[in-house]
Amino acid sequence: MSTVAIPESLLPLVNFLNNLDQRVPLEGLRKHLVELKVTAEDLKAFMHFGETTYSRNLICENTWFELLCICWKNGQESLIHDHAHSTCGLRVIKGGGVETTFELNASGKVVPAEQCVLSEGEVCCTQDSDIHQVSNNQADGADLVTLHIYSPPLRSMQTWEKE
Repeated sequence: MSTVAIPESLLPLVNFLNNLDQRVPLEGLRKHLVELKVTAEDLKAFMHFGETTYSRNLICENTWFELLCICWKNGQESLIHDHAHSTCGLRVIKGGGVETTFELNASGKVVPAEQCVLSEGEVCCTQDSDIHQVSNNQADGADLVTLHIYSPPLRSMQTWEKE
């Protein structure tokens, strides 16, 4: 658990997550993220950026979830990955991002399937073997801040390289 106080705006979500006794259902997670009233100012204490890669900043966790503030400078992106037995939800807090989903072709290579532009306040959720990548493709200097929930905490995942 972080030593920084959890913002009041996150308490309803954290209380819901703390009462889990199993993995959160995908639609339940989506509902809570859509209804969430949180701002970049609320997460300021958790907004730390990396120079070469995005930064995962832990807000809180327990056996059934981890809640992260992920900070992306322009040009930073995740690996192409799945969520290996976890449900994942993200909400864009500041800036805009792109989620690219992938499918495996007949030879087992990943190929882009769909791209979705995510604006402030938008939510996307995925789980298990869904393959995706999140990117900050905004102009120079434009930061992206996302709030992520993994249930249970994401401890391993499969990754792929672009062809």
